Amino acid sequence: MERDGQLELYGIVADRLKEAHAKVRALQVPEGVRMALSRKLLVITSAAKHDLADAATRLERFMNDLDEGRFPQDPDTDGSP
Repeated sequence: MERDGQLELYGIVADRLKEAHAKVRALQVPEGVRMALSRKLLVITSAAKHDLADAATRLERFMNDLDEGRFPQDPDTDGSP
């Protein structure tokens, strides 16, 4: 029975990862920001191989940040005007 729940969670995480990648591709942000977001998704994907529940939590947090417009700083800028 537990295995069925694990398989269901895997399917949910896989679908959400696809959705997250599509959202990142569609963002109108500097390339450095897009790359930072893509790296975060790669870390979450890697984490899913070892701890699916933790990856699901990280992915949910990532998606909330995207939805609320919280993005990492562009590493190509120094923050000066």
